Parts: sequence; structure tokens; C-alpha cells
Amino acid sequence: MESFNYTDERFADVQLLRYRLNGFEELTLRQKVLAYYLSEAALCGRDITTDQYGKYNLRIRKTLEAIYSHHDKLPESQEWEALETYLKRIWFSNGIYHHYGCEKFTPKFTETFLRNAILSIPIESLLLNEGETREELMEAIFPAIFDPSFMPKRVNKADGDDLILTSACHFYEGVTQQEVEDYYATKANPADKEPPSWGLNSTLVKENGQIKELTWKEDGLYGEAIHHILYWLNKAAEVAENEQQRKVILLLCDYYRTGDLSLFDQYSIEWLREQDGEVDFINGFIEVYGDPLGIKGTWEGIVEYKDHVATRRTKTISENAQWFEDHSPIDPRFRKPVVKGVTANAICAAMLGGEEYPSMAIGINLPNADWIRARYGSKSITISNITEAYNKAAKGNGFKEEFIDEERTRQLIIRYSDLCDDLHTDLHECLGHGSGQLLPNTDPNALKSYGNTIEEARADLFGLYYIADKKMVELGLLPDKQAYKSHYYTYLLNGLMTQLTRITLGNKIEEAHMRNRALIAHWVYEHSRGIVSLVRHNDKTYLRIHNYEKVRELFAQLLAEIQRIKSEGDYAAARKLVEKYAVNIDPVLHQEIIERYRRLNIAPYKGFINPWLKPIIDSQGCIKDIEIDYSETYTHQMLRYSRDYGFL
Repeated sequence: MESFNYTDERFADVQLLRYRLNGFEELTLRQKVLAYYLSEAALCGRDITTDQYGKYNLRIRKTLEAIYSHHDKLPESQEWEALETYLKRIWFSNGIYHHYGCEKFTPKFTETFLRNAILSIPIESLLLNEGETREELMEAIFPAIFDPSFMPKRVNKADGDDLILTSACHFYEGVTQQEVEDYYATKANPADKEPPSWGLNSTLVKENGQIKELTWKEDGLYGEAIHHILYWLNKAAEVAENEQQRKVILLLCDYYRTGDLSLFDQYSIEWLREQDGEVDFINGFIEVYGDPLGIKGTWEGIVEYKDHVATRRTKTISENAQWFEDHSPIDPRFRKPVVKGVTANAICAAMLGGEEYPSMAIGINLPNADWIRARYGSKSITISNITEAYNKAAKGNGFKEEFIDEERTRQLIIRYSDLCDDLHTDLHECLGHGSGQLLPNTDPNALKSYGNTIEEARADLFGLYYIADKKMVELGLLPDKQAYKSHYYTYLLNGLMTQLTRITLGNKIEEAHMRNRALIAHWVYEHSRGIVSLVRHNDKTYLRIHNYEKVRELFAQLLAEIQRIKSEGDYAAARKLVEKYAVNIDPVLHQEIIERYRRLNIAPYKGFINPWLKPIIDSQGCIKDIEIDYSETYTHQMLRYSRDYGFL
């Protein structure tokens, strides 16, 4: 265990890590085989995600991979190294746009260099359309690579812009924002108590003046990749741990075949009911952060198995869900009278795919449909081996010494921060997302482009409010009443200052989670009347919190307002809050933070290399075990995935 190397390759602004499959060897053979089959399904949709992230992504990636695979045709040079880095960034971000900031990468090689490279390799190695020439390929992809004004952002959320026309994400063709909103407004029925997630699994296009949806299903768009996903899901159903798990997998297969969103809702409900299996998974068009309007689901795949030691914490939280809901500092109208089906597990990830790879969330709460959450509950996971990898990589990197100048505060954070980070993630995922309710007739999509930020802020504030409650100590989740202060400090430090290291100078905050943290931190800072302050010391800016109890009161006030906005669908208030507190950046502070961070030589972003699950076959052709190989390099893994799972 101690010899396992968590850190690996680094390039651009990325540090690659490895995660360990703790306890995998304790699974039964059937469970290991199930995890393997589900892992294959989790890798088969990779090209879907890449295409969803941008119209030209796949052609660019496959062209550059062809060049890279014929590196002997080109001499080593700075431009060759620049192309290699550019390709690694494409792999990491599933396309030519930054995975977090959404801005297009600027290549540090010339158009002439790339042209010569394309001309120097065998034509059969290039992904050409029927009858297409090399020149026509270059004409198609070069503007996306080299023209900074051509599709410059994957997701644009700038207030006042047409968010569809100015976003490069590949969910729409030939339609405007107003046309999209009008189209889905006709689908919404306030009287429908079980509304499907309209538009979740389709591309909206205009053809011959008519707007229509191209559904993502086996005999529709992305059908070749979905066909392979279905193959492995059906294999998984054959070795399911129980009948409910088998039912869940087969319902998902039916949904993939038909594209019927009502089947996706049935699958989601049955997935919630499956609690007994050791192995679980997420596979499909799930999160809507990649769509500026929060409608379309990006494809993702995750395979997981239970971490029983860490699950004791999440189980304690979920068992007390009603207490937390009843004592929430929000208007009683917005509380759930009866909290149903809140379940939570700490898990170990066994495979990451699609939107969750190589960059990965540390917690997930699903399903996203509000009516399913209200009626059937939600299932939350916090991913213990991913958190473990992050924590191991952060040890001794100098961050605390650079950004926290008070020794007492530093020691508080050293003692409690890992524990509190995990607990806040649990509260956010297990209870925060599942708390509260919409008022009758409130449109779930009323907040439009601000919906994701408001929802993340709501879940974060729920966790921030309760992590300071004495109930945490009573339940044995925290050792004492001082522990929460470490998290209050690091959360506000991140929201006010250190998350700025992830944003290019001159840009605004775009990503929903970053906007959420900025909104909370800046709102509290403005309303604290000096309780939270930024001070200058040794020509550096530092955070001071003078009264932690008062900060908790401010979190409660903001939570009440955020929940009201969500429950009532108050678009104007959501827009005002986000635009005022969550978007703009002080350029002087931004420059300072970036320079201080640069001196530490810490990569702002982390991502993961998957373990390679290899079936061991006996003399009868049956799987007798699953070997875990941690030795695969990033480049080998990416090229192997393109070769073995490149179905589009």
C-alpha cells in the first residue's frame, strides 16, 4: 500500500494521478467479472463525450493521433513537442476546449507544421470521409484549431449573449437560444407530476426550416457506440448479483435501444431501489453542465464498489435525513414533510469514463429529476479512493504555508481538513441535493442558464450550515466543536482567492461549481461587516475570519434565499445573485494569486489514469480472475482507448 505511486505524468496545467482499487481482491469472482463487464461499457462511450464537447473534436483528435502514431515521419522539434502536449490536452479535456474553463486551446505549433505533418503520413491512416482529400480535411479542421475567433468557447454563459450560437458544444445545429427555449417550453406541462427530462438525450437541429430532435439511441445518433455499450451491459446482466440489479441493467438497455425518456425515469427509480449489490454503476446521458441551458446530458460512465469502512459515515448521515430537513434554516414551505429514500455510500471507483474521465468528481448525487427525488429519494456516493489520491498528492506541496499565514489556523487545517472535506462532500451529495422541494407548478428549468450554479450553491450551503452543528459531534462525525472552522476557512479561501489559479488572466468565471463557490464566498464577504476580511501582510493577501459563528449565520441566510429562488423558480433573483457575486474577478488579486501559485509549481488541475482490468482466462475459456494493472502510461492508455473504443 505504501509503495503505491499516486502521482504520475504532468503537462500544461495538469497533474495526472493514479487511484488504487482498495479491497477489490475481496470481491467474489462473480462481482469482479460484473465490474469488468460494466467497466467495458463505461469505456465504450468515450467518443460520444468527445463529439458532444465539440463538432470538430473527433476529427481533430483522430488526425493528431494518426500523426503521433507516425512520429518517425517527423523530426523532433519544439513544434513536435507542442503538438504532443496539445494532443495530451485534447485527451484530457475530451476535445479542443479546456475541461474547466471551456476556452479553446491555443496551439504552439504552426499551421504549416501541421499541414506538413498531415501530408507526410500514409493517407490510409487519416480519418477521411468518402471521397475526401487531405486538403479538404485540413480545410474542415484548421479553423477550429488555429482561428481564435472560430467557436472560441465550448460553453458560454455570458449574460446578454445568445448562449447557443456562442457555445461550441455539439448539442445543437442551426438553432438560436430563443428557438431552443421556445421548443422545450411547448413540451413543459405544469400539470404533469412526472415530467420527462425533455431534451436530455438528443441533438436539436433545424432542417429545411423545421426544428427536430435527433435522439441518441442504438438505431439513431451515436448508435454504433451505443451498440457496443449494450453488448457489455447485456454481459453484465448475465452475472448480476441479484434480480433487482439485473432489472436495472436491462431497463437501461431498453432505454438505450428506444431513446424513450420514460424508460430512463423507470430505470432511475429502479436504480434507487437497488441497494444490496456490492457493485454499482452509472452509465448514460446524465449531467447537464456541458449545455449552457442545462438541458442536454453529457455521456458518462462510472463503475464502483462499496467501501464499507467509509460508508459508516454516509449511512449515519442518511439515517438522520429527516432531522436535517426539519431543522434546515429555510422557509418551512420549502422543506420536504417526509424525506424519502435518501441513501448514501462511500465507494471505490473501479473505472472512469466519458465526462468523468480523466477529470473526476469526488461525489455524485442522482437522479437529477426533481420529481423522482421528491417521491423516491436519491442515491449519493462519495468516492473514497479518488479522495485518497487527491490527498496523497497534496501532501507537502507548500500550499498551506503560502496562503495561510497564521500558524494556529494552519494547524487547525492540518488536523481537521481531510475529515471535514469528506464530511462536507457527504452532506452536499447525500442531503444537500436531495433537500427542499419545488412549489407546485414551478418549472424545474425556470432558472435556465443559472440553474446549475444555484443548485450547486444550495447543496454547498446545506453542507456548510450543518458541518458546524453540534449534531455532527453527537453523531460521532466530527471529534469536537472546533473542527468545522478548518472547513469554513478553506472554503472561503478557495471561493475568494485560490480557485482563481484555475482561470486565465482576463477571463471571467464560467464553470458552475466555481461560480457557486465564488457566489457564496463573495456574498458572505460583502455581508459580514468585517467578520470576514482580506488583509495585506508581507505584500501578500490573506484571509481572516474573526467570528466563525457569525459566518454560519450568514450561510443560513444565504441558504434560505437560494432555496427560495429554487423553489419558486425566481429567474430574476438567480440572475442578479450570480452576475453580481459569481462572475467577475478583481484583476489585481487574480494576478497576485496566479504568481504565488506559480512559484509553488503546483498543477492547478488533477486527473486520473485508469487501472487496466485484465481478465485471466482458464483452459475452458472462462474468466477465472480479474488482474489489475497500474503500470499503463497515460499515452498508451489514450491510444489504446482510441483503438479499442473508437466507435464513432
